[in-house]
Amino acid sequence: MAINPGWPVAIACLLLLALTLATYAVGRLPNAPGTAVAAGRAVLQLGAAALVITSVVRSLWLSIMLLCLMFTIAVATTVRRIEARSAWPWATLAMLAGLVPVVAIILLTRTVPPTGIALIPVVGILAGNTMNGHTLTCRRTFAALREEHGQYEAALSLGMTRAQAIAEIIHRRVPEALIPGLDQVRTAGVVTLPGAFIGVLLGGGTPAQAAAAQVLVLLGIMAAQTVTAVVAEHLVMRARLLPADLQATLRP
Repeated sequence: MAINPGWPVAIACLLLLALTLATYAVGRLPNAPGTAVAAGRAVLQLGAAALVITSVVRSLWLSIMLLCLMFTIAVATTVRRIEARSAWPWATLAMLAGLVPVVAIILLTRTVPPTGIALIPVVGILAGNTMNGHTLTCRRTFAALREEHGQYEAALSLGMTRAQAIAEIIHRRVPEALIPGLDQVRTAGVVTLPGAFIGVLLGGGTPAQAAAAQVLVLLGIMAAQTVTAVVAEHLVMRARLLPADLQATLRP
């Protein structure tokens, strides 16, 4: 089975976008034009990605270069979302800490062959979800530090170090950032049929092959997000991974 580009797909996409815009209008939600912009970007970016992947997928080194570019864009996206652009080296460190061990495991166990056609989709999925985990962790911890600044000052007055005072506030927020990923793993196959599963089926694989691929990806996502969240927490505790306003207010 294959979904080929053409008028049916174009009409379906336009109707789905219209439904989204209509719901924004009925619900009086802000930034309705943003959904149209996002849809347009998705079309252009996925079209460009299809052309680029077709060109590089036969070369392992070109595929690795493409994955490095994708990871760079993921870092740029997350530091923009958390409003900590100057902390990009620390965001990069946190995300690499989660992503590299997972990729190493799947390569060393030979569950994914070292070819472009295999690495690009798998590592791309892992990198995207690692980015999401990093963004959620930082947004929740930064919000807590802003909302509970009085508690931070009180902890300092009791003799705690800056790292201890920050940890007192943010540690309970980190598990919250991991909930979407955990729910994705818990409900796979009973509530949702995730992308890797559907992709293998659409590509002609058996249901067993699709299930094996999806379990591998889901557990990889869970591991990458967990490591990234913990590393990011420690970097925040040490005032490395912080936006400018918190760098100024969280003084020891």
